Amino acid sequence: MEVKRLKVEEFQLVDELDAKDSEDTETSPPSRIEIISMDPLEMEMDFIGYDISLINAYRRIILAEVATMALEKVYMYNNTSIVQDEVLAHRIGLVPLKVDPRFFEFRNEDETEWGAQDSLKYELKVRCTRNKEAAANETNPDVLFVNRKVVSSSLKWIPLGNQPDIFQEANMLPLHPDILLAKMNSGHEINLEAYAVKGIGSDHAKFQPGLCWYRMLPEVELTREVEGKQAELLQTCFSPGVIDIVTSANGKQIAKVNDARNDSCSRNVFQHDNIKDSVKLTRKMDHVIFYIESHSALKSYEILEEAVKILSTKCDTLLGEIEKHLETAMDT
Repeated sequence: MEVKRLKVEEFQLVDELDAKDSEDTETSPPSRIEIISMDPLEMEMDFIGYDISLINAYRRIILAEVATMALEKVYMYNNTSIVQDEVLAHRIGLVPLKVDPRFFEFRNEDETEWGAQDSLKYELKVRCTRNKEAAANETNPDVLFVNRKVVSSSLKWIPLGNQPDIFQEANMLPLHPDILLAKMNSGHEINLEAYAVKGIGSDHAKFQPGLCWYRMLPEVELTREVEGKQAELLQTCFSPGVIDIVTSANGKQIAKVNDARNDSCSRNVFQHDNIKDSVKLTRKMDHVIFYIESHSALKSYEILEEAVKILSTKCDTLLGEIEKHLETAMDT
């Protein structure tokens, strides 16, 4: 298939169109970003005046291309619990790790050895025994047996190569120590080795650094005055904080829009014929509320930072190809 090459004149036309667009945007309100809340686990921010395609690109990159470390291979040496090998291996693979993926490289598919630069080794050896100190009339299995529950903290990090000189054990353990992997009875035993590698969400969901979603800013407008019982009914149709009931100058209890941002867009108001004409619900298309929730070693704002770097790299690659094509077109 022949690839069509753009002519220099076509690039000049694109430049002219871009210049026209920039003149049009000079009269429009400036774009801005506002961080509403931010902590290591959650982040909420507003994109105002940005095209939705850019915001969706960040969402897709976060879910599919921001790398994390996750357990990939499990070598099962002994498993006499009631949990099948495949199920146990799957549960172990979904355990999030504290490990910062930025210190590791992607593992080559052709490699047969587990290297310190691209792999982590974990070991799980647990045997359930009867608790000799349990009372004779005890019926709680968690008290009757030692190691009754196998949890994520049972995974022990086994350093590879020079990893002890670089990492501390506290930073290489599972992110949550109390994730239940299996339950055992007296005499049951699990003995396995697991290896973690660096991966991205498009390979498997276990590599996703967190959750990411967005929504348009809701707008709630009252088209007429709503008072008394109708005002109370209107208030119950929205999420808490959206509609307030205030006292007017003549002493009436009337409904007032307090904060439309809290609206969950349930549209419950349209179920009531006596008040459905009193409100107009819309979305502000140029105001997007963006959420990130981390469930990995990366903090919420670090996830966004990595997504921005990835998108920037893609843009640099595209610009490089365009410049290369322009130089070739100029020579010809």
